[in-house]
Amino acid sequence: MKHLIDILSLSEQEIDELIATANDIIAHPADYSHVCEGKKLATLFFEPSTRTRLSFEAAMYELGGHVLGFSEAASSSASKGESVSDTVRVVSCYADIIAMRHPKEGAPLVAAMHSGVPVINAGDGGHNHPTQTLADLLTIRREQGRLDNLTLGFCGDLKFGRTVHSLVCAMSRYANVKMIFASPEELRIPDYLITDVLEPRGIEFVQTTDLDAVMPELDILYMTRVQRERFFNEADYLRLKDSYILTLPRLAPAKETMRVLHPLPRVNEISVAVDNDPRACYFEQVRNGKYIRMALIMKLLGVGK
Repeated sequence: MKHLIDILSLSEQEIDELIATANDIIAHPADYSHVCEGKKLATLFFEPSTRTRLSFEAAMYELGGHVLGFSEAASSSASKGESVSDTVRVVSCYADIIAMRHPKEGAPLVAAMHSGVPVINAGDGGHNHPTQTLADLLTIRREQGRLDNLTLGFCGDLKFGRTVHSLVCAMSRYANVKMIFASPEELRIPDYLITDVLEPRGIEFVQTTDLDAVMPELDILYMTRVQRERFFNEADYLRLKDSYILTLPRLAPAKETMRVLHPLPRVNEISVAVDNDPRACYFEQVRNGKYIRMALIMKLLGVGK
């Protein structure tokens, strides 16, 4: 594995290995505190980020490595018109591995084609977010003990939500998985996920506008915010932004073993009162993101404890 651009470039065995390494890091963090000494991670974030960028940086520091990079396009030579390919060729002279976020779909793939070091896609437009998906998979495995035989509910902005798209692709490879998509009609999952992923693999799925009706079935509820930055029309955003708000009364019919995930940031789609419910798992999901990125950095750099 040279780069990580798309979650489907990882085999189930590779995902299992990354999850096993992350679990070992959680159990024995001191064993990993020097494995990346002398290594540098470049974080090239052409789009705003808090969790993903800081998670990568924390991951590299906790492995004993160093970090350089930028947090917005305006502070890079992209503001002068430099191409992604030239930026990556330059940065790969300075760093051993690159994490890139970009508003344009496919930009990390272009970067990987021109980079002399491994490139990790840290989110490209509304397309893909493979490391968030790895964090999601680690969280599901730790909370439910398995990745098969699950009913997953996805709720909110399923049209533009790249974290949803990546997780649907990843979970479609596991046995006896059912997916329920709850969203406004305008924000349904893209057709390509149905025609290229779900139907060819015989995945059972349901599309609905009624989250309450399906709540008792779910093992995982993956909430997402309606993303203002993906809308061209402010009126459409304002009309749809509060379509689904998870409250304690709405959560009441859910299984005690059900877990609520959210890639964050949230706006108001999950009431803060839900945070103290034992089914709320989104802050643990953030923590798991750091550990799985540590495992991924090690894998791509070819280092071990």
